[in-house]
Amino acid sequence: MAQFIKIYPENPNQKEIDKVVKVLQDGGLIIYPTDTVYGLGCDITNTKALEKIAKIKGVKLEKANFSFVCSDLSNISDYIKQIDTSTFKILKRALPGPYTFILPGNNNLPKEFKKKTTVGIRVPDNNIVIDIVKKLGNPIVSTSIYDEDELLEYTTDPELIFEKWQNIVDLVIDGGYGDNFASTVIDLSGHEPEVIREGKGSLDVL
Repeated sequence: MAQFIKIYPENPNQKEIDKVVKVLQDGGLIIYPTDTVYGLGCDITNTKALEKIAKIKGVKLEKANFSFVCSDLSNISDYIKQIDTSTFKILKRALPGPYTFILPGNNNLPKEFKKKTTVGIRVPDNNIVIDIVKKLGNPIVSTSIYDEDELLEYTTDPELIFEKWQNIVDLVIDGGYGDNFASTVIDLSGHEPEVIREGKGSLDVL
């Protein structure tokens, strides 16, 4: 059964953050808060954990469109090709925030994602997940946890999330109620920004 840990976003307890990082380092799966919906994630460098998430989502790992959760803009540059000034300005305006940006990937992508030409990048405006990524030292791969209920696209109550996922993942973080709007997805890999999904993030950043 998964661990259930309460962490306050205003001032995350570093001992609790360390526990989460240890689970990730050991190849565990976690459910954690972001600035939008709760996410399911693992350490980007752990193949077995990546395979587990792909299996849960019912997709082949090499075809999965997972996002990378990074701690800041410099962390992003480890995985993407050099970007032009206008793209950088959009990222600087929008992040940290409720956006997923699709950007051209570089040769540093983990081997599981080598065939991908683009990668989705998130820097959520949430201290808990940012602290986890900083402590871990590399991004976590992330995907949203949908709800089977047609009316509820996303579950917002961490206790209900724990009930449903306690036998599937290794740790669930209670970081307060989540949002039920997903991130806005914007493709910046072409000549012009293209909005793929309008979510919580305003399009004014473009």
